[in-house]
Amino acid sequence: MTARILDGNALSARLRESLRQRAAELSARGCKPGLAVILVGENPASQVYVRNKIKACEAVGLHSEKYAFPADVPPSEVLARIAALNADPAIHGILVQLPLPQQFDESAVLAAVAAEKDVDGFHAENVGLLAQGRPRFVSCTPLGVMKMLESEGVELAGREAVVVGRSNIVGKPMALLLVAASATVTVCHSRTRDLAAHVRRADVLVAAVGRPRMISGDMVKPGAVVIDVGINRLREGPDAGKLCGDVDFASVKEFASLITPVPGGVGPMTITMLLANTIDGAARAVAHATH
Repeated sequence: MTARILDGNALSARLRESLRQRAAELSARGCKPGLAVILVGENPASQVYVRNKIKACEAVGLHSEKYAFPADVPPSEVLARIAALNADPAIHGILVQLPLPQQFDESAVLAAVAAEKDVDGFHAENVGLLAQGRPRFVSCTPLGVMKMLESEGVELAGREAVVVGRSNIVGKPMALLLVAASATVTVCHSRTRDLAAHVRRADVLVAAVGRPRMISGDMVKPGAVVIDVGINRLREGPDAGKLCGDVDFASVKEFASLITPVPGGVGPMTITMLLANTIDGAARAVAHATH
């Protein structure tokens, strides 16, 4: 068996077409969805991510604003900008690009973003709503994974799902979404004993730990659906400089039924879900204004 490839670029393009239509409808009602992005410092990866997000906004007809601050900016200045954006009716989503420089208390900055504009889904209120099964905004990467599974008609109810990684950005919200879909969920991490034994039980495996090619073919149950969230740049060997995931694609694709590539798998879906969340925020603002 060789796995079918779950192409995030193709799915993303289809979803963005429907998002473009939704944005146009809201704009016609006088509410053009707006996203503000805050970038602090000169991190090259962050600059690329922000550029891609702004470009994606323009492509689907969203209004976007970028606020770039030097790395040594006093946190009070960034917090003042967030407060102004919270009060701006033209902005429906606020995104603070992580990581932030050392002088920042990251959790305090994320908490400063109004929960109803927190399109990244990181605010404690939105995490709590997700845990209660009443989501408002869901973290973009796990939401993108759920859309990929849905697009392929992957049955989750009663299935064994294993999430490798427990970050607040991917692992934990991913586990909550899978629980909400009635999967039986195991979360593995750096202290898990016999990782391979847990992974081998998975009907659906989500790898989100940031370690290159740590999941190998002999760890995967035949026929499993494998979602690779990791994105790592190899530092040595013949593939030095290349991007790869947390899954050893070459060996795992011989056992899996469906697999996401890196790049071109989950990555494009993350930005698409950011656009979807911003449009949802605008739609809620319209609904709120008409009641």
